[in-house]
Amino acid sequence: MSSVTLGIYEKALRRTDDWRAFFAQVVEGGFTFMDLSIDETTKRIARLDWTKTQRREFRSAAEDVRVQIGGMCLSCHRKIGPGSADAAIRREAQEIFRKAIELCYDTGIPVVQVAGYYAYYEQADPGQRERYVDALRVAAEYAAQAGVMLGIENVDGNDVTSITKGLAICDEVGSAWLSMYPDVGNLAEQQLDTVAELEAGQDRMLAIHLKDVLPGQPRRIPMGTGIADFPAAFAELERQNWSGRMMIEMWNDDSLRSSAICADARVKIEGWLSAAGIQVVSR
Repeated sequence: MSSVTLGIYEKALRRTDDWRAFFAQVVEGGFTFMDLSIDETTKRIARLDWTKTQRREFRSAAEDVRVQIGGMCLSCHRKIGPGSADAAIRREAQEIFRKAIELCYDTGIPVVQVAGYYAYYEQADPGQRERYVDALRVAAEYAAQAGVMLGIENVDGNDVTSITKGLAICDEVGSAWLSMYPDVGNLAEQQLDTVAELEAGQDRMLAIHLKDVLPGQPRRIPMGTGIADFPAAFAELERQNWSGRMMIEMWNDDSLRSSAICADARVKIEGWLSAAGIQVVSR
C-alpha cells in the first residue's frame, strides 16, 4: 500500500527568528516535516553562509520539536540563473549549488529541490538550456560527494515546465544523485496531462509538491479552489505504489491564521489521499 508523510513549506507559516517557535507551528498544523526556503531575497540567500553554530542551532531546534527538515527549496536560482549568458552569474549560481549542498550536509537535509529555470529574467537564447545542464552536471557531482539528492522541480514559465522535460535533463546529466521533485500544481497551471506526466516520472520522483493553481496563477490559490486535479494525481501515484514525502506549498504572508489555514489544506489533501487508497503516516 502506498504511504506518505505530509509536510509544509516554510513560507506558509508565520515568520520568527526563534526556530523552536517556528517548528512548533509545523506540529500545530499536524505536519511531519518542513521544507526550508532559500529564495531570491537577500535574507534567505544569506542562510547559505550560516556559521557552524547557526547550523547546529537550526538542526537542534528541529530535533527538539521533533520536526524533520524534508528538503531545501533552492528557488534563488530564479534570480541567479545557472543557464545565464553572463559567465559571472553562472559562477555565482554554481557557488550557490555548492553552498546549498554543504548546508544540507551540515543540517541533515536530504534533498535540494532544484528550480527548473534556466535564466528566468533574461531574454531566451539557444544556449540557455545547455548551460543549465552543464551547471547541473557539476552540482550533481558535488552532491554525490556529500550524499545529498538533487530533485528538479517543473516550474511555471517556459523552461523545465514538465516532468518529461526534467527527465530528459536527468538523462543527459546521468547521475544517480539527480532526479525529479515534481510540482502537481505547476503541471496543472501549464495545462498538461497530469496523469500522463506522473506516469512518465514513475520510479524517478524523490518527493512531490502539492499546491492549487489557476491558469496563469501558479501561486496563492487556496487549496481546493483551483484546477489541480489531486484525486486523479493521487490515483496514478497509488497505481505506481509510490511512497514518500508530499509537501504542501502555500504562501500565507504572515496571516495570524497561518496554522489553521495550513491545517485545513492538510485535511483536504488527506481526504483525497484516503479516497485514492494512500495511507498518510502521522507524526
